[in-house]
Amino acid sequence: MPALYTAVATSVGRDGRSLSDDGVLDLKLARPKAMGGVGDGTNPEQLFAAGYSACFASALQVVAKRKNIEASEAAVTAEVTLNTQDGGGFGLSVVLRVELPEHLQNEQGRELVEAAHQVCPYSNATRGNIPVELVVE
Repeated sequence: MPALYTAVATSVGRDGRSLSDDGVLDLKLARPKAMGGVGDGTNPEQLFAAGYSACFASALQVVAKRKNIEASEAAVTAEVTLNTQDGGGFGLSVVLRVELPEHLQNEQGRELVEAAHQVCPYSNATRGNIPVELVVE
């Protein structure tokens, strides 16, 4: 599998920093208030949600372009939930909410979203590992 791009970032703790090797990303990390933190920084779940929503939106555009469908106004919101698991571990679940332009609020739009789910690298990485729900709005 030929590599197209490799991103590199280093993080220190949930209440530390996350830095990319090129210096573009430099984020303060903090536990959210819902988890007993002060919430004055971002957290891994927000970063995952941002990455997944951006990646899925890009996959949607790729699939739309291949099918000669105009979908540039589509927007994707990712809701990433941190869950407890039996045995003391943690897991994630995701809801992807896809807002499609009015002309795609039909079966063609749903098929486009399903096709993007097959193309998106985040979807491919999570498939079979965590629950991912697709909601077309």
